[in-house]
Amino acid sequence: MAKPTRHAYSFEFKLALVERFIAGETAPDLAAEAGLSSPGLLKTWARAYRREGADALRPKPKGRPQAPPAAQHAEVSELERLRRENERLRAEVAYLGKLRALRAQERR
Repeated sequence: MAKPTRHAYSFEFKLALVERFIAGETAPDLAAEAGLSSPGLLKTWARAYRREGADALRPKPKGRPQAPPAAQHAEVSELERLRRENERLRAEVAYLGKLRALRAQERR
C-alpha cells in the first residue's frame, strides 16, 4: 500500500478557505469541498492566520538556511588565514629545531 503524499497548497487557496471558515462556514464542510485530508488542517491554518496574519499561510523555505555569500567568503578567508598561519608556525618550529641541533653540535 502506498504512503499518502503531502500536498502543497497555494497561499491563495489557504487564504480563501481560512476567510470562509472565519466567516462562519464549518471546517468539515470546507475540508470536504476542498479535498483536504482533515478539517484539523483548516483549523491549523486559521489559528496561524489569527496569530500571525496572512503571511503565516505563505509557504516556508525547506531545509537548512543558506549563509549569505559574504559570510561564506569570510569563512573561506578565515580558513585560508589559519592555514597560512599554521604553515608559518610549522616552518618556525622546524627552524628552531635545526638551530637547537646546531648549537648542541657546537657545544660538543
